[in-house]
Amino acid sequence: MLIGQDIAVLGAGVAGLALARALALRGAKVTVYERAPEITEVGAGLQITPNGARVLTALGLDAGAVSMRSEGVRLMDGYTGREVLHLDVKTARPNDDFLLMHRADLIGLLEQGARDLAVDIRLSHSVQAIHGDADGVSLVFAAGAESGKQEARHDVVLGADGVNSVLRPILNGPAKPFFTGQTAWRATVAATGGEAPLAMVHMAAGRHVVSYPLRGGSLINIVAVEERPEWREEGWNHPGDPAEMLSHFANFCPGVKGLLGRVTEVARWGLFRHPVALRWHSDRTALLGDAAHPTLPFLAQGANMALEDAWVLADCLAKLPLDQALPAYQSLRRARVVRVIEAANANAKNYHLSGAKRFVGHAALRFAGQIAPRQAVERFAWLYDHDVTAL
Repeated sequence: MLIGQDIAVLGAGVAGLALARALALRGAKVTVYERAPEITEVGAGLQITPNGARVLTALGLDAGAVSMRSEGVRLMDGYTGREVLHLDVKTARPNDDFLLMHRADLIGLLEQGARDLAVDIRLSHSVQAIHGDADGVSLVFAAGAESGKQEARHDVVLGADGVNSVLRPILNGPAKPFFTGQTAWRATVAATGGEAPLAMVHMAAGRHVVSYPLRGGSLINIVAVEERPEWREEGWNHPGDPAEMLSHFANFCPGVKGLLGRVTEVARWGLFRHPVALRWHSDRTALLGDAAHPTLPFLAQGANMALEDAWVLADCLAKLPLDQALPAYQSLRRARVVRVIEAANANAKNYHLSGAKRFVGHAALRFAGQIAPRQAVERFAWLYDHDVTAL
């Protein structure tokens, strides 16, 4: 039982805030510690697929109020603008929720959901050290914590503090991510009107561009990915030059170049691959979301896996004694996230085919879409049909 249990969550992102509400719904006393001075979310768009949407519903949150319902994905030839494959989820899965959402709107929804249940969210609390014993876990904060306190103690500490997690190296030792050879540009532009509510993926040799509408069709989210041999810094928000971005995609079709040409501010980041953590928990601590298993953005599952983790971890803690709950959580989650990450990695390669492989691959996708359009969507049934709220 979680009623009255004093639990700390590190990080006020998607994973941390979803977990905080899930725990509070089950009766826990929850404190969220966020290192930033305010809850803001760099980035722009994300896609919530049915497996993640079910968690939001189970949390009692109205995701439809801050999202657009997606009709699917169109894979396009980046050079000609010709359609390669239409993943028509509106027709194939009319009862499932595929949502297009601004990341800040999801964070706002989760934050309000946590506060509605009296979750204590403490900003400007950067955890410097974590010490556990048989009776609880102590957190040591850097100087300048908003509360003025340098330490806090809780029954359980759960790390949703991202790729730079303080808890992960304590459980697993240091690990160095490696650069994938890809960098991404991220921007939003005002919509011109009439954009279909679906994701467009324009593919070319060594690069691709993803775009889709947000906020009722008022914005267009853009992520442009290219292969390049070097990159030094990992991070989500390095400033970029819109003109340089446009020059790197100058051989794309007019529609894509026109879209990129309207960008006035752009962020850039290197894509690094982190191994899935071998150890997700100790006796009184556990990892979730990117802290446990960062994923590349080529299957739109980072936020969805975070939501799934949050629900399963809270459910295990509610139903099992602590010494059984945390091992059960890792057992239920690890194989699934490994499969998702492998599928995302495969997409990264398939989007960037060149030469004969590109010709053959696109021809095969067109043929498959013509003879079995529904099957193109159903190849991901293992992903979308998974319902952690029913386990």
